[in-house]
Amino acid sequence: MNSKIKKGLGRGLSSLIGETKVENQTNKLLLSEIVPNKYQPRKNFDENELKDLTESIRERGVIQPIIVRRSKSENSKYELIAGERRWLAAGKAGLHDIPVVVTEVDDLKSLEFAIIENVQRHDLNPLEEAQGYKRLINDFSYDQEKVSKFIGKSRSYITNSLRILSLPQDVLKFIEEKKISAGHAKILVGLENASFVANKIIEKKLSVRQAENFVKIFKKKFSSNRSSKDPNIKNLEALISEKTGLNVVIKNNKRNKGTITFSYHDIEQLNKIIDLIKANY
Repeated sequence: MNSKIKKGLGRGLSSLIGETKVENQTNKLLLSEIVPNKYQPRKNFDENELKDLTESIRERGVIQPIIVRRSKSENSKYELIAGERRWLAAGKAGLHDIPVVVTEVDDLKSLEFAIIENVQRHDLNPLEEAQGYKRLINDFSYDQEKVSKFIGKSRSYITNSLRILSLPQDVLKFIEEKKISAGHAKILVGLENASFVANKIIEKKLSVRQAENFVKIFKKKFSSNRSSKDPNIKNLEALISEKTGLNVVIKNNKRNKGTITFSYHDIEQLNKIIDLIKANY
């Protein structure tokens, strides 16, 4: 018999799952019957936090049920929607089963649940958070405004979060490993020497304020180099950058010969450049 989940899952999840059909209000499944959520935005779990949760579960059991759905790809299995940390800790605590709520949701709702749970608990690092928003946009046709309303964050917050994905791969690795913070990452976005500055932040253990002062040196140098550039060329750079979403530099000499440079930070941006050329030539 179907029923509605109205409370006990946390305010965000409760309101999100609202009218979703569930098979059982609370049930138990073997840990081995459950597989991870393929849409889980969180890739890294703090070992100390997981250890503390494991000890708590060993003493008191799992108080709050996890949310699962029937797996589409693995027969007789259930896919996690929310509660992966509790599921992992239960296994480390030696439990064989865990309380669950089995619900019927599609892939979009599964991703929404996972993002909401992690964002509201501040469990995602800046990279994982941005990747979750990007997946909503790319895979489920969200725009930034819709993501903003869904998450309950400002449009500028979503925009700045997504900009982190434009950083070089080595800098993204630093974020993932928590060697630099979200505040540091925001400073690095748009810098041509982001990798160099990121390494200096780590090497010198710079605070966000110190990092801001550090990058001013390079910004002033960059500004002085560009100040003599023809305003028409600078406007053209800005126009192309806005249209393509890529960093563009135009070098033009007195004989109107030169180069146009498109900077890309990952294979997706490279493919975007190739697609633009193919579509117009």
